[in-house]
Amino acid sequence: MPRIAIATAIAAAGMDEDLVPLRAACIAAGIDAWVLAWDDATVGWARFDAVLVRSTWDYTERLDEFLGWCGRVEAVTELLNPHAVLRWNTDKHYLSDLSALGLPTVPGVFVEPDADPLPALQSFLARYPDPEYVVKPAISAGARDTQRYARHQEFAAGNHVARLLDAGRSVMLQPYLDKVDTEGESGLVYIGGRFSHAIRKSPRLLPGNEAGSGATAAETIKCAVPAADELALAEATMAAIARHPDLGHAEPIYARVDLIRDARGAPCLLELELVEPSLFLPGAPGSSERLATALLARLAARGLLTRATRP
Repeated sequence: MPRIAIATAIAAAGMDEDLVPLRAACIAAGIDAWVLAWDDATVGWARFDAVLVRSTWDYTERLDEFLGWCGRVEAVTELLNPHAVLRWNTDKHYLSDLSALGLPTVPGVFVEPDADPLPALQSFLARYPDPEYVVKPAISAGARDTQRYARHQEFAAGNHVARLLDAGRSVMLQPYLDKVDTEGESGLVYIGGRFSHAIRKSPRLLPGNEAGSGATAAETIKCAVPAADELALAEATMAAIARHPDLGHAEPIYARVDLIRDARGAPCLLELELVEPSLFLPGAPGSSERLATALLARLAARGLLTRATRP
């Protein structure tokens, strides 16, 4: 029986709703599945035929430590998703790579820690005349340290940018695409390289939320059927991963492609989640089983199903 570890984090204990159905599906498929924290130093990862990265949700605060762990795990067993994919996808600069490959992404600019914050912000505002915009760290999860600003809030936004730069963090500035307020955000989940299911999320950033105000909305998440143009963009995004020169023709075992619509109504890529996205398995019948099947297929492709379980 193949043995896998499903990696979570000590800080995420009991918070990941995907873990229970996923582990049950793995066991039903004949996989000995263990849920273990990536930051538990007592775990011997070489005992497993594969390690599936899931709710390692504190990685943004401990990135060097997390990536070091990824490298050590991949040296002794199969890491899913692979280390090169995780390293690339933990920093939102990857969006520039995808844009260069021809994918329509939410436009924006990066500001690096050695930049002067106010001139950088003013240059962005001159380039993008949209009435609202977003300030976010290049390395972050969810809406953490992310704020929505109107143009008259330049002082508050500049302070936000300065705080992030002073902490040595790269900053991403993006126009706020206000169709998300009425249409929400779509998340298309891929398992084993194939479309599995989709969800629709309500907007999280409320208008006029100056930095530190905590003005974010609780997400409403529902299962959804993606529009044809959303599915086409998600398929193109998955294809772009395979041809990215730095990823070695990687085949992510899971992915979530997050899309919103621009002012013309066309979908564009907001995020490509390959590290630890919620996959919303409980609300999508059959999705846990599809992931367990994909794990078996990946282990078989690596010749691991015929090997005796490690002691």
